Amino acid sequence: MRSLPLPLALTARLSPVVVLATMGWALTSGPFAPTTTAEHKSTPESGASPEASAPTAPTAAKAYSTSPAPCGSVSVATLKSLVPGAKTAGKEIPSTDTKVRRTCSWNALKGYDYRWLDVSYEITESDAAAQKSYTETTTEKSGGGAVPGLGDSAYSIVNLTTEDKQQTREGTVVVRAGNALVTITYNGSDFENKKAPSTDVINKGAIKAAKEAVTALEGGRAA
Repeated sequence: MRSLPLPLALTARLSPVVVLATMGWALTSGPFAPTTTAEHKSTPESGASPEASAPTAPTAAKAYSTSPAPCGSVSVATLKSLVPGAKTAGKEIPSTDTKVRRTCSWNALKGYDYRWLDVSYEITESDAAAQKSYTETTTEKSGGGAVPGLGDSAYSIVNLTTEDKQQTREGTVVVRAGNALVTITYNGSDFENKKAPSTDVINKGAIKAAKEAVTALEGGRAA
């Protein structure tokens, strides 16, 4: 097999620092606390403290308090199918807080075919915070469509890019499940004919990985 140089865009993805930049953590958002409407306050009785008379707002329970291990979120059979030749153990990207966000990557060049898969989890403070981030992300990545029956809501989009006449097709699936967000990135290229896998192949592969990643998340759901 002749040795072919990788396009600059794909070579850059092999750098963990750039991987973090590519992932962008666009899904990261601060806690989004719902605004409460001010109500009329009655004058507390003499001697009673304002704190004692003020009702305590109930705190909504979070469905997920921590992220599952991302490198164990996709089955070996699926990994061998989606990323032929990759080490199935994967490589976890360093995170400042593994309870909040974790990402695992697999990539391999087998023959002339290159494939890359990322599975990322983010645990937010509330369903509202997750929904806000989900809405912002899907609005930014316009042009895709809903994926029925996956989490509370799911969205899929596939894009084609060309650099130095080499095509790369990348699919992204974003899933909101309670207060958690799951993001799948899956792409591929053929360095022999400079074409990319079909939209159907990339989209179905990303959705398959997303379904398994969400199942792994649900396995750690808080009681």
